[in-house]
Amino acid sequence: MSFYKLSLLQGYHCSRMVMARFVRLDWLFKISLRICAVGKLAFIFIPSLLSGLLSWSVASKTLDYVGSEACAECHAEQTKAWQGSHHEMAMKHATPESVMANFSDQKLEHKGKSNRFFKKGDEYWVNIAGADQQFSDFKISYTFGVYPLQQYMVEFPDGRIQLIPFAWDSRPPEKGGQRWFHLYPDATPVDEFYWTNTGQNWNFMCADCHSTNLKKNYDTKADTYQTTWSEINVGCEACHGPASGHIDYVTEHDGAVPASHSAELMGFERDLTVSVKQWVAKEGHKTLQPASIVPTDQIQTCAQCHSRRTQLNETADHVKGSFLDKYRLSLITPDLYYHDGQIYDEDYVYGSFLQSRMAEKGVTCTNCHDPHSAKLKIPEETVCSQCHVSPEYTSSKHTLHSEGTEAAKCTTCHMPETTYMQIDPRRDHSWHIPRPDISKHINTPNVCTGCHEEKTDQWADKTLAKHFPNSTYRNQQHFGVAFYADSIGHKAAPDALSYTAQDSSLSDIIRASAVLRMAGNTGQNTLVALARAVKHDSELIRLGAIEGSAGYGWPERWQILSPLLTDPVLSVRTETAATLVVHWPQMNLLQKDSLNKPLQEYIEIQQFNADRGFGRTNLGNVYRAMGDVDEAVSWYQGAIGIEPYFANSYVNLADLYRSQNEEGLALEVLQQGMKAQPNDSTLPYSAGLAYLRAGEMQQAKSLLKTAAEMAEGNSHYWYVYGLALEKTDVLAASKAINTAFELSGNPQHLYAQCEVLARNYQTGEVAEAFEGCTQQLGKMVPPEIVSQLKALIRG
Repeated sequence: MSFYKLSLLQGYHCSRMVMARFVRLDWLFKISLRICAVGKLAFIFIPSLLSGLLSWSVASKTLDYVGSEACAECHAEQTKAWQGSHHEMAMKHATPESVMANFSDQKLEHKGKSNRFFKKGDEYWVNIAGADQQFSDFKISYTFGVYPLQQYMVEFPDGRIQLIPFAWDSRPPEKGGQRWFHLYPDATPVDEFYWTNTGQNWNFMCADCHSTNLKKNYDTKADTYQTTWSEINVGCEACHGPASGHIDYVTEHDGAVPASHSAELMGFERDLTVSVKQWVAKEGHKTLQPASIVPTDQIQTCAQCHSRRTQLNETADHVKGSFLDKYRLSLITPDLYYHDGQIYDEDYVYGSFLQSRMAEKGVTCTNCHDPHSAKLKIPEETVCSQCHVSPEYTSSKHTLHSEGTEAAKCTTCHMPETTYMQIDPRRDHSWHIPRPDISKHINTPNVCTGCHEEKTDQWADKTLAKHFPNSTYRNQQHFGVAFYADSIGHKAAPDALSYTAQDSSLSDIIRASAVLRMAGNTGQNTLVALARAVKHDSELIRLGAIEGSAGYGWPERWQILSPLLTDPVLSVRTETAATLVVHWPQMNLLQKDSLNKPLQEYIEIQQFNADRGFGRTNLGNVYRAMGDVDEAVSWYQGAIGIEPYFANSYVNLADLYRSQNEEGLALEVLQQGMKAQPNDSTLPYSAGLAYLRAGEMQQAKSLLKTAAEMAEGNSHYWYVYGLALEKTDVLAASKAINTAFELSGNPQHLYAQCEVLARNYQTGEVAEAFEGCTQQLGKMVPPEIVSQLKALIRG
């Protein structure tokens, strides 16, 4: 046998021995030398063998959760920092040690009714209105959070844990704290965030982040929960992963730390170290730059909770694999962010952070925050100067405010606060550079006029231009312009979005959001951007392409998206399957076969989320597309049963009945929906269309008007309402369609208004309205289009 083959064979026997048990490093080294050392090859072969086999032996063991107490003895300093932190206090059993609120028979008046907070022995109770609006006593089982407010939770017999609507302001009295207040004072029983409804359900909304090793255990048929956890709060293993392997290692090695100090070798599955080991000065940069960026698990570990996302399952590893294998991250959409990427609704940091240059440069959470206390590692005024070392950044020349003042802090201008839950200010982690030049055009907030409320965006723009005449940012094209243009239907928006999506200088989440916003567009530039997006290395950009291709029908959309059916990332391939399944009747057998596996994964995701109306409605959509009407109806009705205030389930079920020529059933469902959820505009809009189809114009016009008024900014509703008025009131129709134009800025709406007036032309007010409409349209379209409209009158 050759020397090479003998070495490999003996190495194989070594590996079989190591696989038999978890061994000490020194024992493995000695035995390996005796058995495997064959000439000089051993010195090359053995080190990699040792590392690989030891890693395998650790990874092959089943890792279990052991609890934070098992960590405290060796990690006393970290434990001390963790105790009392937001993580440690994320959730607790309601005890005198955890409850901060005053339950000494306190009363709070709300809408003329008295709510009471009291104790029965050692138990904490509230007397508040329940789901039926009747006042009852509810036992508080858990606390939730710690500062600046603490919430309280009630456990129901079906396993649901719900957050009551009243919270305790835990701030000191001098800051307005130490009081009860109502978190959602305008909520009614038909609102998602009414306290007994799904928006305040801990099992779905909160549990995955506020407890450790959470298993939701939802029973779809019974509509009940048996939720479990290893620790009720955010313990050590919530971030580091199950620690049994680490405990075994420490026991086996008498607490010795290996030279490599890697998480895997020490029995942990996650590496939570910083990604940049050294920051250095580089020519041409005023800030320190990373010497190198070493990928770690830290950001994705933190992102599990510090992000706006939907959970897909409890099985995927979002740390070692893709984050999108376990969670569907929300992109930069108008309901969560302003057009320039600043925070609007709660985004829990990650979506903002991904926009930043900090993320690009390898900055991680623990560069600024202590992971155990969750506080800043060093005083706020020195955090930024870790890298921004130039004195220029702290001088009044840069800050434009006196040194040492609140206005001169880096965070004041670059991390503005938005207050949520009435008293909880949170900073924007995208570190935007103030751009009042953008704000004055697209109406986004800017920090200058946020403080100088008496001033204008124009003043702020001139002031910055004066002090920073050589700024490379001020005149730089900003993606927010493209996003704004899209929101108003500007004719240049499709191309602007296409260019933004392909701009490699922008962050992946911005490019992904640009691709997503291309939905409905079909121009050449859109097609090019989509073709590149589906092949991009970034899973976020590929994810955006799915919705971004919505303007295309069959078979173009199949050609664009079908490569993503085998995408390595769960979110991407399953959303692709859900998007393409609507074309199931047009597919051939080979196409259906390629869809089956990712579609089944999509179904499993919706079954995991079947405790919400959207999960069951999505299942209904899949079965409807595949022609299984009975199964679809069952899931739609199930969605209505568990979440009667979720409007989409009624709309989709009614649409299914309509497709089956069951207009009567469709109207019954929509009427049921309007009664159960009177605050959603989609229901009267859908019902109005149903009455239009039935020729019952009076009901149709009434409902379409209601929908348009309820939706306020929905230009399409005003447009359809206007068309419905055309045969009975031309001027009212013109006014409604003009409202659509004013909301959207879309010249197509203005053209439609002119066309309605032309078709019903008569002297007097209609003629005047037509003249004014065509004059306005003439400023936006070629003259021949206006001439065509005027020709309608002559015709």
